[in-house]
Amino acid sequence: MTAARPALSRRFRMMGAAISIGAASMLSSVPAFARGPEGIADIAEKVIDAVVNISTSQTVEAKDRTMPQLPPGSPFEEFFDDFFKNRRGPPGKGGDKSGEFQPRKTNSLGSGFIVDTAGIVVTNNHVIADADEINVILNDGTKIKAELVGVDKKTDLAVLKFKPPKPLTAVKFGDSDKIRLGDWVVAIGNPFSLGGTVTAGIVSAKNRDISQGPYDSYIQTDAAINRGNSGGPLFNLDGEVIGVNTLIISPTGGSIGLGFAVPSKTVAGVVDQLQKFGELRRGWLGVRIQQVTDEIADSLNIKPARGALVAGVDDKGPAKPAGIEPGDVVVKFDGKDVKDPKDLSRIVADTAVGKEVDVVVIRKGNEETRKVTLGRLEDNEKVQQVNARSKDDTAEKPVTQKALGLDLAALSKDLRTKYKIKDSVKGVVVTGVDGNSDAAEKRLSAGDVIVEVAQEAVSSAADIKKRVDQLKKDGKKSVLLLVSNGDGELRFVALGVQ
Repeated sequence: MTAARPALSRRFRMMGAAISIGAASMLSSVPAFARGPEGIADIAEKVIDAVVNISTSQTVEAKDRTMPQLPPGSPFEEFFDDFFKNRRGPPGKGGDKSGEFQPRKTNSLGSGFIVDTAGIVVTNNHVIADADEINVILNDGTKIKAELVGVDKKTDLAVLKFKPPKPLTAVKFGDSDKIRLGDWVVAIGNPFSLGGTVTAGIVSAKNRDISQGPYDSYIQTDAAINRGNSGGPLFNLDGEVIGVNTLIISPTGGSIGLGFAVPSKTVAGVVDQLQKFGELRRGWLGVRIQQVTDEIADSLNIKPARGALVAGVDDKGPAKPAGIEPGDVVVKFDGKDVKDPKDLSRIVADTAVGKEVDVVVIRKGNEETRKVTLGRLEDNEKVQQVNARSKDDTAEKPVTQKALGLDLAALSKDLRTKYKIKDSVKGVVVTGVDGNSDAAEKRLSAGDVIVEVAQEAVSSAADIKKRVDQLKKDGKKSVLLLVSNGDGELRFVALGVQ
């Protein structure tokens, strides 16, 4: 038995060697792309010194806490006195005689990156918002006080400036339009205050709209992005910044592979303007737009559904003198295709103020080109509020007709007063809506005014019924209505006619 053991041992060693050789052979046969890209370490080494931590402090007003009411002589009375009094401001040292809670400082950490060796840093606005003091911490730990150059809340970006204590490393912007789904990307930042953290992943999606702002067009990535990564760069494999890591979607607060970055094309334009002007100067067309649904597209003979439907034109805006009208569908702006309203908003905002551009619209089935000189979007534009509608039912009951699930009546002085409809609004007023109708589903309500049916003006309920009957005879499945609220704000609604 003992004599056989050396032979058995040799046999196991030979088997182990064979397994090791087989495993190595299998590994070598795995394609390189399946193991991840080579050179991530080289990229990290090249750019790491350009990535900084952002430290901010803010003074917040602390509120007094209500002392718990304990019965006299309670054994816990002394414990609670010590617990709460220790957390009050000491009398005579910034607090009053009662020892009320005093203002305290809070700190937060984020990420950023240097884009100019003169000391220009890009980060997120939410990283530095409301900060009393901002500090930039270099990769070697050097801490320098920074000042704010400017912010853009709509894209959540900010630019800082600090005086370099030594030569700096800066990074360049790449072209985010050229990235493809599946391309490898590298994120570097300060997650959970662990500075200089490198993670890698792929581009999961482009042009993501997650309803965070008017110009949403995020790059989605599965590279690990966590709390503290905000404001940090997302690199391509050339070491160029193709995005600014801004937010994650996570039920836990940690990365689950759903990270989002503002694309570099947007960032570069914002940074340039903030450096030049300290603010954003966005283009303005002066129109209200809405989605071209399949029903609306069918009503307008547009196939496939695309573009941005002009629902209203500002009387003082650039679109008015250019001849753009409600009902036009913008399909191209300054040579760029417009797929939906978000596209148009982003393209217009990124276009220089004062530039003359060609705007291609579809009007009654035909393409037309209009030349528009862009104005400037003012961020402090007042949002018009719809006045509450009166429920005064004492006025004389109007004569109504039914069509499309709506009770319709001619506009009268009493109805204008009842629904607070301005004198400038013309058309046929809705006085009731069938709760089971398509009109109710599309949120038409009493007090709305139908201005046009199938792009023809109407002034009576009979006009509407006549137009709808004709559309049915023509085999149309839907009818396009131009609807106004009491203040004159327009929108298009497509209703089924079958």
